[in-house]
Amino acid sequence: MALERTGEPLKQMDLPEPQAAPGQVRLRVLTCGVCHTDLHVVDGDLPQRKSPIVPGHQIVGIVDQVGPGAAGFKEGDRAGVPWLYQSDGVCRYCQAGQENLCEAPLFTGYHVDGGYAEYVVAPAAFTCALPASYDDASVAPLLCAGIVGFRAVRVCGVQPGQVVALIGFGASAHIVLQVLRQWGCTILVGTRGAEHQQLARELGASWAGPSAELPDGQADRAIIFAPVGSVALDALRAVRKGGTVAIGSVYSTAIPEMDYQRYLFNERVLRSVTAATREDAQTFLSIAAHTPIKSEVEVLALESANEALEKVRHSRVRGAAVLRVAS
Repeated sequence: MALERTGEPLKQMDLPEPQAAPGQVRLRVLTCGVCHTDLHVVDGDLPQRKSPIVPGHQIVGIVDQVGPGAAGFKEGDRAGVPWLYQSDGVCRYCQAGQENLCEAPLFTGYHVDGGYAEYVVAPAAFTCALPASYDDASVAPLLCAGIVGFRAVRVCGVQPGQVVALIGFGASAHIVLQVLRQWGCTILVGTRGAEHQQLARELGASWAGPSAELPDGQADRAIIFAPVGSVALDALRAVRKGGTVAIGSVYSTAIPEMDYQRYLFNERVLRSVTAATREDAQTFLSIAAHTPIKSEVEVLALESANEALEKVRHSRVRGAAVLRVAS
């Protein structure tokens, strides 16, 4: 499924079958998670970089071609392709171990074709080995919702045993909640939907309700997953003095003008999250291999990609949406 012009539905298109170049592997795609970022690509919230473009960056597949010089995988291995497709490796950020801030990055399903397709190619060095304990559908959301959610936990500075507010309860938050519960954290969830509030409670949240009703100054840290700028004020109000709020979305609407004394004073910190590094991916997937994370997934056929995107748009997915491409 590919996009020709932003603002229009995806179309089924016949595109040339990609071939693994030097340093690359080719995957026969099994599943691909549907991310809110895919909506930002389709809607044009992010400037269009390639046309046509195949979206999708939570890709699970079987390696069926190994390009010259590609290391770490062999034909028949199951592997995953995340949002960060490639960094330049030479800019000051890459040299400092901050490849997620690379000056010239490529992102999967945005700069290069992604996983809403039968085949995808990716640099072997940025491709992920996947924990064997997850099936093809449940492991897909770990590749962005999980990895970038974990990056948000790190950026926010969450420590075991703290009180953490999660705002927006979709694919990322339902995975992050389970990791934080393993760390002994107390979780408060701000979300509008009654079904999402119920899922949050089932997964161990101590409180769930609209973000505007989060108790003042009770959280040590807060992570925002909803791409809605106004909830930053709810998050800042919810954290204690010296607390940190991380915005874990690649796109957000504008943050309203804020009362400095009420929301930001007393050394509260507001930070953004930009992609994730390979080290974030390796660390999180290692944690996932040894932590019982239950990925709540709704599986749809690849041909239903537009339907899946609309479900994500209107928060009608319990957990994460995943496209089944092949078996």
